[in-house]
Amino acid sequence: MNLHSDLHKRRIDLVAFLGALCLFLSTVEYLFPKPIPFMRLGLANLPILVSLHLLPFPYLMLLTLVKVAGQGLVNGTLASYVFIFSVAGSYSSVLAMYAVSRISGRFLSLVGISLVGSLTSNAVQVLLSIFFIFGKNAVMIAPLFLGIGTISGLVIGLIAEKFVERSRWHAELRRLYAPE
Repeated sequence: MNLHSDLHKRRIDLVAFLGALCLFLSTVEYLFPKPIPFMRLGLANLPILVSLHLLPFPYLMLLTLVKVAGQGLVNGTLASYVFIFSVAGSYSSVLAMYAVSRISGRFLSLVGISLVGSLTSNAVQVLLSIFFIFGKNAVMIAPLFLGIGTISGLVIGLIAEKFVERSRWHAELRRLYAPE
């Protein structure tokens, strides 16, 4: 086995582990009451956020697929509009976080990156609800939705930032797996 295929296998293994962690955190999230029926805190985004500097872009996209497909299967929403909202929100969030993390370099912390991801996801979901479900009335929930999203983005970002600062496991993974 050559070095490149070994690294690929280790990254796939890491994606599988992080995907399982996303599903575990998604399940834990159901223990908390939802302020708005379809609103989530975003705990399942923690593994994605902390892996922004661990995994190359294609692996982040795969991790996002594992997260949304797994949540859809576990929650029974795979064949519903909720799944479409989840896919759109998750992928827009990851794309925004990845872009901002690459553009800002070390000038923006994981808190800022998390806020960008949270607000992007929520904005996309509000737009989808305007165009496909509630019409212009969805604008009425947008401030509450974006406000709660801002708070959850801050909390998730703070947790991720502290984890990355203090975790020897993450530091070792970054040394081993970080994109070339």
